[in-house]
Amino acid sequence: MKKWLLLVLTALLVTVLAACTANNDAGEKPAGDSDKGDEKTEEKVLYLNNGNEPTTFDPSVGFDAVSWNALNNLMEGLTRLGEDHLPKEATAETIDVSEDGLTYTFNIREDAKWSNGDSVTANDFLYGWTRMLDPNTASPAAFLGYFIEGAEAFNTGEGTIEDVGMKVVDEKTFEVKLTAPTDAFLNIITNPSFFPVNEKVATENPEWFTEAESFVGNGPFQLAKWEHDVKMVFEKNAEYWDAETVKLDKVEWAMVNDSNTEYQMYQANELDVSDVPAELSEQLMDSDEVSVQDQAGTYFYRFNTTMEPFTNAKIRKAFALAVNQEQIVEFVTKNGEKPAHGFVSYGFQGPDGKDFRDAVGNLVEFNAEEAKKLLEEGMAEEGYETLPTVTLTYATSDTHQNIAVALQAQFKEALGIDVELANVESSVFSSEQKELKYQLSRSSFLHDYADPVNAIESFITGSSMNRTGWSNAEFDKLIADAKAETDPAVRWKHLMDAEKLLMEEAPIFPIHFYNQVALQKPGLSGIVRHPVGYLELKWADKSAE
Repeated sequence: MKKWLLLVLTALLVTVLAACTANNDAGEKPAGDSDKGDEKTEEKVLYLNNGNEPTTFDPSVGFDAVSWNALNNLMEGLTRLGEDHLPKEATAETIDVSEDGLTYTFNIREDAKWSNGDSVTANDFLYGWTRMLDPNTASPAAFLGYFIEGAEAFNTGEGTIEDVGMKVVDEKTFEVKLTAPTDAFLNIITNPSFFPVNEKVATENPEWFTEAESFVGNGPFQLAKWEHDVKMVFEKNAEYWDAETVKLDKVEWAMVNDSNTEYQMYQANELDVSDVPAELSEQLMDSDEVSVQDQAGTYFYRFNTTMEPFTNAKIRKAFALAVNQEQIVEFVTKNGEKPAHGFVSYGFQGPDGKDFRDAVGNLVEFNAEEAKKLLEEGMAEEGYETLPTVTLTYATSDTHQNIAVALQAQFKEALGIDVELANVESSVFSSEQKELKYQLSRSSFLHDYADPVNAIESFITGSSMNRTGWSNAEFDKLIADAKAETDPAVRWKHLMDAEKLLMEEAPIFPIHFYNQVALQKPGLSGIVRHPVGYLELKWADKSAE
């Protein structure tokens, strides 16, 4: 048996044995009214696990899955992804688009209200979107708004808010002008970054989003309780314009960052939904309670190209080619993921009818011989007799740890290099990664909207999503040309060339494409997991046990 596999199996065993006991009240269910003579109907309460404390419920800043999934059910934009995963009118009752495809006029519902009873207005969208684009906010999602006329210049400090193509026509009418026709626009604005913000509430209390008592939303649920780092409780929002559709009375979210503990809670009926621990996947994957759905996104690692030895492209490529993605998904994650040999995941069809991933093909594959050769060449170019110490950093999680241990073993076997491991709490990991404090660090990307450019443009020079220090003028031009191109075939070619260059320069290396594997209790229905998007509970229901 390979040495790396022995190390991985040992780590997995330690993880299982070390699974901690869940917070005492994290998934505790209320007693309910179960007496036969009681006329009250028992509440429909859904028990979920968020894994970690949300980074923030400020929609302009909470640009990550631990914030999005919850926030998406507390708030709502002009459009919302439907059960068919396509954008539908939401807070906007109707949408008018000009013949040239540049001007969108959103007519907001008369009965759209905030959870405090205030009417949702066009100004709430103008205020929220302006705040997201304001360079002082430093929103990591601001680049999503660059489709709007003048937005990029304003966000980069080269223009003013007066030049941005957003306008309040009247109290319930919001107008937006784009730089070019953008088919994905109505999909893009389902992202929580485009949620409205109640200006009156935000002005009176700039920290309105930090506590349940001050939080004001306009979505299917309202934030009733928030015990930080312990649990959240959502209640049905009676002020929501489509409240009749919402069937759940409450959603209780635990915050348990261990997949084995989460599964134990699921077994104990403290959770209605659970991930499948890798160690138990073989025995659980055939269960009637398991659902497997696609998700557009990639688990990957970033090199810090400003820090030795990864200033050298050949050394980066050597590490990338030393990774055996097939072994990791087969022996470590074991949840049916597809190994990633490029950055863009499956599911994006080009103008020729071919999937983007299939059309580009495999761009980075395990090759120990070539990896060793490139390492030697790179070390010679840098004058290294011994490679500087390499530290691989990951956010605290048993899943991240298991993959890191596997990579450590693979680097040792293919390159003869002893890589050190370091784990950092999730609350600080993201900010320190953005500040380029890590040499080599794990990461993930989930699509914000259904187009390959959303993934690839993360690595243009100066992007808040880059987090590698890598800059390449040819790559930047390919992305700019693709975003300005109106010929679909030419645009697709630019994007494919950009991904090939990204993988050749190797500021990152991919591990696997995401899927959504979940255990779900019988009696649950209507939970929607969008392939590109967020967990949706608007249509969820729970039958009596």
